[in-house]
Amino acid sequence: MNTLLDDPISDDQPDATQLILTDIQSGLFPPGVWLKQIDLETRYGRGRNEIRRALDRLAQKRIVEHVPNRGYHVYKADGKQAEDIAEIRIILETGIVSKVVAAATADDIRGLRYLADRFESLTLHGTTLELYEANLNFHRAFVQLSGNDELNSVIAELRQRTSSAPVSQWKTRARVEQSAREHQEMVDFLEARRIDELMALIERHIRQG
Repeated sequence: MNTLLDDPISDDQPDATQLILTDIQSGLFPPGVWLKQIDLETRYGRGRNEIRRALDRLAQKRIVEHVPNRGYHVYKADGKQAEDIAEIRIILETGIVSKVVAAATADDIRGLRYLADRFESLTLHGTTLELYEANLNFHRAFVQLSGNDELNSVIAELRQRTSSAPVSQWKTRARVEQSAREHQEMVDFLEARRIDELMALIERHIRQG
């Protein structure tokens, strides 16, 4: 599986976003390390503007962090914070399951299945950032079925605080495929109206990070 990609590019000319994230995933740039733009320009043979745009894209995903007047470093999650956020997400996302099950129409379930299939297809030919976006789209659509826009905003904000987590998780095909299976199972349980099993699966899916 390829790693990352933010915008469509030619196969023989990967953009700087892809190059930097590949090196982050490989461990060349570990969590917390500072990324000097001049060094990245030299390493990848790219101009200052392209490197800056790439770093800004990665900062939006919380894969790197921008510190004003200092620069960019690879995002380093606080373990306790990540655990606390996971607990909050479990409470919120399992708490809406009954409402989602009651509200979901056949069209809603088909739409969610499409997003699960989209993620699964990307496990074969997708890039990390494509997977990342597909993962967010799936979970966003599930939460939206609750009909609570404010709750959707809260959960989205919580996810952003640890949004680089999938990038560190998806280093092997097996790990990505596990996420894909769990997405499909979530749709299966929703379609079958199996509330308890769906709640348990959502908790496992969140804790896997």
